Amino acid sequence: MHADDTRTAMIIGGTGQIGSAVARRLAHDGWSVLVAHRGEHAGDAALAELDVTSIRLDREDTTSLVERAHGHDLVLDTVAYEPRHADQLAQLAGEVGSLVVISTGSVYLGRDGGYLDVVTGPDDFPDYPLPLRESDPTVDNAERTYSPLKAALERRLLEVDDLPVSILRPGAIHGPFSPALREWYFIKRALDGRRRVVLADGGRNRFSTSSTVNIAELVALCAAQPGKRVLNAVDDDNPSVAEIATAVYRALDQHVELDVFDGPPLESVGATPWTVAHPLVMSMAKAQVDLGYRAVARYADAVATAVDWAVREVRAAERHGEGWETVFPALARRAAADGWFDYAAEDAYLDGRG
Repeated sequence: MHADDTRTAMIIGGTGQIGSAVARRLAHDGWSVLVAHRGEHAGDAALAELDVTSIRLDREDTTSLVERAHGHDLVLDTVAYEPRHADQLAQLAGEVGSLVVISTGSVYLGRDGGYLDVVTGPDDFPDYPLPLRESDPTVDNAERTYSPLKAALERRLLEVDDLPVSILRPGAIHGPFSPALREWYFIKRALDGRRRVVLADGGRNRFSTSSTVNIAELVALCAAQPGKRVLNAVDDDNPSVAEIATAVYRALDQHVELDVFDGPPLESVGATPWTVAHPLVMSMAKAQVDLGYRAVARYADAVATAVDWAVREVRAAERHGEGWETVFPALARRAAADGWFDYAAEDAYLDGRG
């Protein structure tokens, strides 16, 4: 049994990238943490050494979800996706100390009314205010795609009385246990011996990144200061694509030569997972003012941990005769579709540059 003054937390989707980071952060602070998951991901095995308990739970089982969540000082939901999930969480009104729900920065509308889900190319990429603040407009339509559903989830939650809910909007998430670690774009190049990287738009593209350790810090602050709020959850140094490439290669103790050119990508040449026609940069001012938030890690420091984890996971797969595609199946599909590793095209471009 735990002492009466031990704080308790339940994390829904607790074996993923955010859940694992938050579980570690809270456990190190003396919390007793209950991690609920569907059993699809192993999560952080090192958490077994801390006061972290793991259970199987299908979040669609509302009765079990509410029963398990009832009475905790903090409930973090990393996987809520649409309004019916808000209706589940609404049943925790008056029953939990603080509820934190992970949303997404893709809910924001551009000044032209566009949003990420409807982008088909650089010509229709949203032109966002710089920087994006929590008070900026979000998508509001009946489309059942990712961003409209997340935005509807937010609105539904904020309407619930007696529910101290903090909604966090991350950007391009990075950290250990990430199934969609965009940094693999540069990690694989480094492992393949590619010492020159081609970047469009002068390498200046910015798409706000979010370290899981910085998200975990925000979650802890929201637990300590319950309230009804929406907060951006990004790395406040907002690295450019060139800075991301440099940080990843440095984490691998390798040097990279950046070959940049102005203008948009040439087919797949120069395009990266952070390459956007207009910057998507989110402000952290509100979290700093309202909660006293300060980032616990800058991008370059935080990403080194993610790089180390990714390389270890891929090396372990290779020892069993498997490739990186088994570790990152979603990334493998995206890489194939977008031509991430079209080295022949890159070399032809570089040869043409002399």
